[in-house]
Amino acid sequence: MPDTSLSQRETAILLLLMAEAREFTNPELSEQFGFEIGKKEREHLQRLKLIEVGKRGPSFTYTLSDDGWARTTAMFREGIPKSSRLAPRLLEAVVRAMVSGFQRHLERSGAPLAEIFGREEDLVPAVTEAPTAEAAAEAAAEPVATVEAATSNVLARPSDDIETLIRKAYAQLADKPNAWVSLTRLRPLLGDAPRDEVDATLRRMIALPDVRLVPWENQKTLTPADRDAAVVIGDQPKHRIWIGA
Repeated sequence: MPDTSLSQRETAILLLLMAEAREFTNPELSEQFGFEIGKKEREHLQRLKLIEVGKRGPSFTYTLSDDGWARTTAMFREGIPKSSRLAPRLLEAVVRAMVSGFQRHLERSGAPLAEIFGREEDLVPAVTEAPTAEAAAEAAAEPVATVEAATSNVLARPSDDIETLIRKAYAQLADKPNAWVSLTRLRPLLGDAPRDEVDATLRRMIALPDVRLVPWENQKTLTPADRDAAVVIGDQPKHRIWIGA
């Protein structure tokens, strides 16, 4: 079996590429973070399919692969193994990249730092995983009459503005307080409200203190309907909405 363990430098490389979320060359890595990806590290990470390697002029380029994103996500959930704990110089580079990544996230989402670092009991419920294939099939098997009944509901009264329709649709779909609801399920309850006006309202609502819009964590599980129902805010499609009690 291939050796799947990572050295300190390999762990730092993955975390740095994750935090920056873009393509790097060795000269860029050296200038910004003070170290380069060596041949041994490149070949090992390629063998594990954790990075994608290309060429830009005479230099190799490096980006995190889908498996690399999965590996770094596991590090966040389970912690970095003791054998891969970072030396101070590597830790400094990763921390600087992480802070830069947090800054980009805060600028896009408007979310407070407390939402990232706060204790679970003080925050809204964590975003759940995307539905399994079995759950998706079960949802798809629901009678059409159920959808028709929902879309003919009083939610589409002309006197209601679009934000009110969205809030009422969310309240109807949320199976418990502070639940996450997919836009795939929510949009049909908005009647004939124009798509561009709904999207503009969602983009405005994300700035409200009781509203959050987030992407699916696992993009590979998205259906075409999920992708079509998403609203693009900044440069990122959002697939689920949370509205506080």
